[in-house]
Amino acid sequence: MTMPSNLLSDLPAHLAEERFDLLLRRPGARLERIVSTGHATSPGQWLSQDHEEWVLLLHGAAGLTLEGEPALALGPGDWLLIPAARRHRVDWTCADGPTVWLALHLA
Repeated sequence: MTMPSNLLSDLPAHLAEERFDLLLRRPGARLERIVSTGHATSPGQWLSQDHEEWVLLLHGAAGLTLEGEPALALGPGDWLLIPAARRHRVDWTCADGPTVWLALHLA
C-alpha cells in the first residue's frame, strides 16, 4: 500500500546547517525539500547554478535577492523561477522556527 508523505512533518526547530531532502529524481529534474532555521547565504557570496530552479516557500518566511533587483520578502505560497546562471542569494530565513522550501531543479 502506498502511503502519503507530508512536506511539513518532521520539522526541526533548529539546525546547524540547512537540511536538503531529495524527494524525487528524474532525467532533467530533481525535487528537494529544503529546511532552513535562520540560515542565509554568507555575506558577499552569491549563488549561481547551470540550471533553472523553481522554488516555492511552504512555511515560514525568507528574504531572497536576485542580483541587480530589489530584495524580495517571501511567505507561504510565494514562488519564483530562478533562471540558469542568475546570481542570487538568500538574505535571511526565520530564526524562530523552520522555513520550508520546495525546490525543483530543471536541467
